[in-house]
Amino acid sequence: MALLGKLVVCGVGLIGGSVALALKRAGAVERVVGVGRSPAALEHALALGVVDEIAQDWAGALQNADMVLLAAPVGQTDAIMEAMAPHLGPNTLITDAGSTKRDVIEAVYRRLDAHLARVVPAHPIAGAEKSGVDAAFPDLYVGRRVVLTPLSENDPAAVERVRAMWQACGATVVDMAPQEHDRVFAAVSHLPHLLAFGLVHDLAGRANAELLFSHAASGFRDFTRIAGSHPEMWRDICMANRQALLAELDQYLAELAYLRALLLGGEADRLEKLFEEARCARNAWAERNAPPPITAE
Repeated sequence: MALLGKLVVCGVGLIGGSVALALKRAGAVERVVGVGRSPAALEHALALGVVDEIAQDWAGALQNADMVLLAAPVGQTDAIMEAMAPHLGPNTLITDAGSTKRDVIEAVYRRLDAHLARVVPAHPIAGAEKSGVDAAFPDLYVGRRVVLTPLSENDPAAVERVRAMWQACGATVVDMAPQEHDRVFAAVSHLPHLLAFGLVHDLAGRANAELLFSHAASGFRDFTRIAGSHPEMWRDICMANRQALLAELDQYLAELAYLRALLLGGEADRLEKLFEEARCARNAWAERNAPPPITAE
């Protein structure tokens, strides 16, 4: 028997679509229903076989649903929860894939207060600069980490079922407090995206932009890869987690000021020492966290 009978995916793009494909391949879901704001995108997901049917409204989507996965940009979460709340059955589980958790949990208490036992926030630490259902593939979560940020009101059985869903996708699942989650990912995810977007925007706005880009090579490509990510999604993430992100940005500005001082003072030895410390830290992290080989299908 499948883990889930009916899964409703709201936002059938890279994240939601990859969950659907992974669960289908694992035999962990019987039927996937797509919900979203773009009929054309949903029709495309249906044609690709990512979803089995499209729901026209929440009333139809949620009928006899075992689980709902919210995989739309986090800025839409409050409105989505408000729309779905009147149609939620007593046994439907709700989880999400948002990169921020404080704002999502605030929306849960505001819109789904009658369903707190069954709403389990989550964040899959996987993605790509490409977006949309065409980018979805079933191996996206294999060997990747998913963070659950359970609510104190959660039914333990609901938490374990959401955990099992992500594990069926091939993920390793860990738990974390929501506040800690947002601080951690402001540093290691949200700040790098902000910096990549900022650098590309700066260079693109210069009078000699064409010359600069024509000479950019692999280093620039690697550093700025994430600037190809979904603008709306990252706008919402940065705004939702802006306090933690501002703190990290201030910390980074202090580091830049120190680097500037070393350059200004011609401090070659100290600059090399900083580079060596950074190289060792980066290589140690990379060795501990080497991802499994993944090939998109």
